[in-house]
This record gives sequence, C-alpha cells and structure tokens, in this order.
Amino acid sequence: MSDAPAPANEAGAAWANQVRWNADGLVPVVTQDAATGRVLTVAWMNRQALSETAARGEAVYWSRSRAKLWRKGEESGHVQKVRELRLDCDADAIVLRVEQQGGIACHTGRESCFYRRLDDGRWIETDPVLKDPALIYAKQPEHKTGDR
Repeated sequence: MSDAPAPANEAGAAWANQVRWNADGLVPVVTQDAATGRVLTVAWMNRQALSETAARGEAVYWSRSRAKLWRKGEESGHVQKVRELRLDCDADAIVLRVEQQGGIACHTGRESCFYRRLDDGRWIETDPVLKDPALIYAKQPEHKTGDR
C-alpha cells in the first residue's frame, strides 16, 4: 500500500476516462479505514470529485441529496486522508483506503456509518456515539474585527 494516491491532473485526466460512470455520471465508492479495513461509508463520486480526491489526497464525494461536491470533513473536521485509491475489475466501483481524522466517519458521531447489525429480525445499534452530532455540526459564531 502506498502512502499517497497517484497524482492527478485536471478533471479530464486519461485515467478517469477508464472509469465506467453510471447514467448519472457517478461511480459508487466504498471507503475503508486503511489500518483496520473496516468499511466506514459508501458514497458516490462524479468525475470532478474523483479528480479532486486524487489531487488533494483527501476524500471528496458527490452529494446526491444536495447536488454538490461534498469535501469530507469540511464542516465536521473529520477529514479522510487518502492512502490508496483502487478501481475494481469492471471499472465501475472504487475503494478508498483512508486515514480517518478524529476517528469519526459518520454524521451520527460514530466511527462507521455501518453501526447497525441484523439480529433476530431487528436492526441493533452496535457502535457507540463517540461525539454528539449537535456538537460536531454546531455553527461557531463568526468573530467580526472591530466589534466589542
């Protein structure tokens, strides 16, 4: 495993043309903890998100619900440092192996988005909340210069 993703140039890089994008111009991404292999989340990328991820060395996804780029950690501080980027045999799915900053990948304040296990016909929450989401996403008051 390398310490950093392969370098990328612009959004039209030849390597990105090898990805089989779906009809919406997206590709699914499974994100794993590079040290443990635990699946942290599953998300989507468009061409710009993939190129930016490779160039920055930090995970950038496409938010389908917000219809915009989602730079993981831009609000929470829980950045995902990319250690490896892989494309599957059909070229239609990506695996990111990351170093999860702050140990929290899920917006619920948990290590992983996969914190529920099917047990006897019910979903059981198995992982603890590490930090209250209200604290993670609390808007900090803006400080204006000159105000007293």
